[in-house]
Amino acid sequence: MNRRALLLPLLLAGCGLSERPYLERRQWPLVGGRPGVLAGRKGGKVIEVRTLRAGPGLDARGLQTLAADGSVAADFYEEWSVPPAQGVEELLRGWLRDSGLFAGVVAPGSRVPADLVLEGELGALWSETAGRRARATLGITLIAAQGDAARVLLQRRYEATAAQGDDTPGGRVQAMLAAVTVVLARLEADLRQLAA
Repeated sequence: MNRRALLLPLLLAGCGLSERPYLERRQWPLVGGRPGVLAGRKGGKVIEVRTLRAGPGLDARGLQTLAADGSVAADFYEEWSVPPAQGVEELLRGWLRDSGLFAGVVAPGSRVPADLVLEGELGALWSETAGRRARATLGITLIAAQGDAARVLLQRRYEATAAQGDDTPGGRVQAMLAAVTVVLARLEADLRQLAA
C-alpha cells in the first residue's frame, strides 16, 4: 500500500481540514410570472426581446449583497441557477407573452419578423444590508423595427426595491424576485400606454 495514502488522513487531521463540515452550493431559480395570463392580440405586433446585458458584477451567479459602506459581496455557496441577466430576460419574455399586448414574443434568431425590438441591461439585482431590502434595476430601449429606419419609442431605467423579511438566503431571494416583479409591472404599464 502506498505510504502517502496512509499519511494523508493524518496530515488532514493535523491541519483541521477533516473537522470542517462540507458545505454544498445551493442554487435558487429565478422564477416568477405575471399575475394572470391574457391571450395574445390577434393581428397585433410581434416583439423581439434581445439578450439582456449584465451590469458590472452581474455576470456571476452568486447572490449579491450591498453593504452599508458601498462594497458588494457575492455569496459563494448561495447562487442563482442561471446568471441573473439570463434569468431576468426569461422572466421578461414570459411576462410580455402573458400580458396580451402582443401577437407574439420572440427571442433573437427567430424566423418570425419582429415589429418591435426590446433590448436592455440588468443594472442591479442584490440585497442591501442597510434597510434590509432588495433592489432591481433594468434599463430598456424599445425600438420600432422598420427596415433600415429604426425609431426609438421608449428609453427608460426602471428601479424598484422590496422589503426583505428575514436575513436568510431564502429571504433575500424572495425580496429580489419581488423587486423584479415591480420592475416588470412598471414596464408593462408603459408598454400598454404606448399601445393605446
